[in-house]
Amino acid sequence: MNSLGRPSVLPLRSLSHSIRRFSTSPSSSIQKITIYGAGLMGAGITQVAAQNGLDVTMVDVSPDAIKKGKNIIDASLKRVASRLHKDDEKKRTEFIENVWKNISSSTDSSAAAVDADLLVEAIVENMKVKQELFSQLDKVAKKSAIFASNTSSLIISEIAKATNREENFAGLHFFNPVPQMKLVEVIRTDKTSNETCEKLMDVTKRMQKTPVTCKDTPGFIVNRLLVPYILEAFRLVGRGEATHADVDTAMKLGAGMPMGPFELADLVGLDTLKFIADGWRQSGKIDAHLVAPVKELDDLVANGDIGRKSGKGVYSYP
Repeated sequence: MNSLGRPSVLPLRSLSHSIRRFSTSPSSSIQKITIYGAGLMGAGITQVAAQNGLDVTMVDVSPDAIKKGKNIIDASLKRVASRLHKDDEKKRTEFIENVWKNISSSTDSSAAAVDADLLVEAIVENMKVKQELFSQLDKVAKKSAIFASNTSSLIISEIAKATNREENFAGLHFFNPVPQMKLVEVIRTDKTSNETCEKLMDVTKRMQKTPVTCKDTPGFIVNRLLVPYILEAFRLVGRGEATHADVDTAMKLGAGMPMGPFELADLVGLDTLKFIADGWRQSGKIDAHLVAPVKELDDLVANGDIGRKSGKGVYSYP
């Protein structure tokens, strides 16, 4: 899913002062990062890493995909620069240029892996595709390199089995939109070493994020709680007990939620929500009733009404 979360306001601190200040940090061996995937998540991770002085290579399969990723980063950087230096065009320009100095791109996945200290995968949520990528990278990356997956729904240990570095393999789950969302889940398998976990905690802090650790269980922390919550909201409406709008209002004003469950579902994507629920149900690792099929959700996805990205989900978005 990449991932269940909500937009928040980016702190108005002078990030420009942090550009490259970590470039010689003695506290971590991670300086060069390669990100696989130039979509919203990959571009977002690339931006926050480069924004905080790390050397980043963004990789995707085609020049067009790379171009789209760069456009995502450019638009986001302009928004950040406008907030940081509202009345100073020169500083806005310098801020953006300094971040871009830390970013390179490539369509050669193997070549981009050779010198990386950390390789982060943010591609399609498909176990076979992820395993194939990491198996390929395992052959060319240096032995000390850490591999991490940004998956939000797949089992990290299963992905790691495609490599010979399970002690250097973990989950690194960022939330969408990456530049704004502060949380990162660091997921450790039974074989992830303490050193790997510590390095990932350190590098996420250097990206100005707040990391939490958890075991390699379905959904980790956030999605494990949010997916059943949203599905139950659908069931409540399906039983005729309330409307979508009233449920959203009730959870915002009565439970202090920043978004109602249906607003959140539309933001994340109903197809993504269904994909996760179906996968968990098939895995047999979660109580079946928590992720039982929901007719309204299934019907919306079948009709192509998958949320904000399609213009219509539970609600319509002109």
